[in-house]
Amino acid sequence: MAVLVAAVFATLLTCLLFIIRLYIVVKTGPNYKPGTKGPVAVLVVAGSGGHTTEILRLMESLSAAYTPRHYVIADTDRMSEDKICTFERSKQHLDSESQVLCNGPGTCVPLCVAGLLLGILGMKKVLLVYVESICRVQTLSLTGKILYPISDYFFVQWSSLRDKYPKSIFLGRIV
Repeated sequence: MAVLVAAVFATLLTCLLFIIRLYIVVKTGPNYKPGTKGPVAVLVVAGSGGHTTEILRLMESLSAAYTPRHYVIADTDRMSEDKICTFERSKQHLDSESQVLCNGPGTCVPLCVAGLLLGILGMKKVLLVYVESICRVQTLSLTGKILYPISDYFFVQWSSLRDKYPKSIFLGRIV
């Protein structure tokens, strides 16, 4: 019986510590200033179709400090792969801090959670930057709803969304 009580106590303590660490990582993200210690590594999640076009437009506007860039694309998405290869041929690479930049494909959720987990475990702070697609005018996408509470920076492209989601950042049309 004592072993069972000890196991339950240890499990509850571990869960409590995990929740506290999660809260600290999520709340300190906006205070984290990328690029202050040198280049920032970026993991870019490219979805098929319009998502790839939007994310590459975002990448064009980033400074040279955001290198190296690593991309996640579907095995069957040759068009996105070709666009990314063309884009990368014109860029140079350095070494860096880390960030995940995504704009809507559902495939970015597990990668953002993995980046968050690295911070919770104290291994590395990974900045989570989400840019809601321009086609989302009144409501967030499902991916946006999932990542809104855990993202460090959450950009929307319509003021109506900024009004509904106070943590979001509205800069106007980005892409």
